[in-house]
Amino acid sequence: MTGYDAVLFDSDGVLVEPPASETQVAATRAAFREAGVDDVARRHLDDIVSGVTVEDLHEICADYDLDPENFWEARERHDERSQFDAFRAGTRDRYDDVTTIADLPQDRGVVSNNHHSTIEFVLDAFDLESLFETYYGRPKTIESLRVKKPDPHFLERALADLGAGSALYVGDSEHDVIAAHRAGIDSAFVRRQHCPDGALSVTPTYDIETLSALPEIVA
Repeated sequence: MTGYDAVLFDSDGVLVEPPASETQVAATRAAFREAGVDDVARRHLDDIVSGVTVEDLHEICADYDLDPENFWEARERHDERSQFDAFRAGTRDRYDDVTTIADLPQDRGVVSNNHHSTIEFVLDAFDLESLFETYYGRPKTIESLRVKKPDPHFLERALADLGAGSALYVGDSEHDVIAAHRAGIDSAFVRRQHCPDGALSVTPTYDIETLSALPEIVA
């Protein structure tokens, strides 16, 4: 489909470089230490970083006799702080081809699994606010894990904000493609350096190497 009403973008891995896995593991370990737990199984750290569910989080917290709400508040706080520090230090940056977005005639939005407050930080830090009419990240709550992509919840909210009947969602993961399809819109999978040869179980509408391909796609 062409002639889109709107173009939506993921943030990490599409607009800005994604957080390093070890940085997220360190932030999660810091949250455990704050809760009084120094010896944490690596599999539990990896599970939390790689996309923990509400049920899995409760099970992990039960293993260490932790209150899930208190632990998650600490984890999200440490994780967000580590991201802000990386951006400020210049170890995470904006992708150069993001300037292409300014040339698109469609309304634009951001939909991310990252914290809503982190998306606000990114848009401000890299002077991207003027490029987007709406944006969504998730609140830093346990319940927000239920509506992370591939759930289309925040995509649908962005589409409603823009009054878009047809749209394209640009992402860098299989979850992005699935979320787009569940929302009834097209998808573009961008193959950044961290996912150049990734095999997907679902087929995106477009498979691109750079955001510079978008103007021709949405024309």
